[in-house]
Amino acid sequence: MVNLPSWPPVAIWQKEKREDLKLAKTLLDALGSPHKKLPPTIHVAGTNGKGSTVAILKSIFEAAGYKVHSYTSPHLLEFNERINLAGKNISDYHLFELLELVKIKAEELNREPGFFEGTTIAAFLAFASTPADLLILETGMGGRLDCTNVIENPILTIITPISFDHMEHLGNSLTKIASEKAGIIKKGVPCVIGPQTDEVYKILFDKCNGLNSSAFAYEYDYIIEEKDDDLIYHSKKYSLVIPRPLFLLGKHQYLNVSSAIAGITLINDRLMISGKNIATGIAEAKWPGRIEKIDAEKYSHLASRNVQIYLDGAHNEAGAKVLASWIKEQFNEPVYLIIGMTRNREVEKFCQHFHDLVIEGRAVKILSEPSSYVPNTIVQKSQKYNINLCSSDSLSSAVKELARLSAQKESTIVITGSLFLLSDFYKLL
Repeated sequence: MVNLPSWPPVAIWQKEKREDLKLAKTLLDALGSPHKKLPPTIHVAGTNGKGSTVAILKSIFEAAGYKVHSYTSPHLLEFNERINLAGKNISDYHLFELLELVKIKAEELNREPGFFEGTTIAAFLAFASTPADLLILETGMGGRLDCTNVIENPILTIITPISFDHMEHLGNSLTKIASEKAGIIKKGVPCVIGPQTDEVYKILFDKCNGLNSSAFAYEYDYIIEEKDDDLIYHSKKYSLVIPRPLFLLGKHQYLNVSSAIAGITLINDRLMISGKNIATGIAEAKWPGRIEKIDAEKYSHLASRNVQIYLDGAHNEAGAKVLASWIKEQFNEPVYLIIGMTRNREVEKFCQHFHDLVIEGRAVKILSEPSSYVPNTIVQKSQKYNINLCSSDSLSSAVKELARLSAQKESTIVITGSLFLLSDFYKLL
């Protein structure tokens, strides 16, 4: 399977963003406008929780018997994961065939799409030509100028919690970032709004009001509560008792669950979903690399059974805060930490949330991402918060070193800082 396609060229993260969607629309129109021939589409934007929300929605609709396409990014092991056609990742042959079509058309028009533009256009060709009942479409970054935003008539938009990320592209304030994310809101299309700060709520509400889009917001219109072993979703017109997710760990996932249910209730006149479908879908939903517990058998060559390893793709401050909160609730003793981060991330702000939660840790270079920090830089930046990190030559060495420290004692290693680092770990299994 494909790690990364050879075309279009992968963009450097510092590269200047496009000022409009003109290039993407030109190419799409020249290819027969596949973005206008998609199945009914749910469009999802936000900073954290997008992928989990997509996974929950997909699991629920599939539990009801619907065929569902999904588009997500980034991937963990293979690029094909991003384009899922009615339950199956796109094949290598199909992917290369579509990318070649896009490449030929781009050359004919003397256009040079970026990596995300070119691959998104190929994805639209796949989604338009493969039968399905629904497409769940995740933005890559932002919303207003995101290539996925060429779609004109989604049946629903969802905006997950917004926080600081990609500031070099989206702006250095929450209001600027929220304004970019709000770009997916469409005239007359209902919009589910996940938990936000007051200033972000205002931006999103104003956008919805201006477009006559019905805003359905957490705390205002729906909420989720814990009761015994279950969760209870409440809105003004609907309540539902559901099981907690089996594979999506952490209370932050309950918020993603609630947004998914809220969205389903808003479009249930078009795609009928029962309470049983919702419960089954939530129980079975999976999204690898998000507080994921790894089977000890898979890493027995690296550590003994008394060491439990968790992976989490948190890579910004909001993600670190959620992960740290889960660690604090889950474990009575500090954990071991392995961290690797890409160079456009703020290490200090990330590490501050793990103060007093880490007994010892290792900083590593990410092999899957050339633009990652060298370990010594992470160690230096983390010292501000007295986190006991040391550099390690490799991820496998880091796991082995920490496993030896724990001897025969039950211990926990959390690997985090980047989805690319998780990819490195999966390749060790």
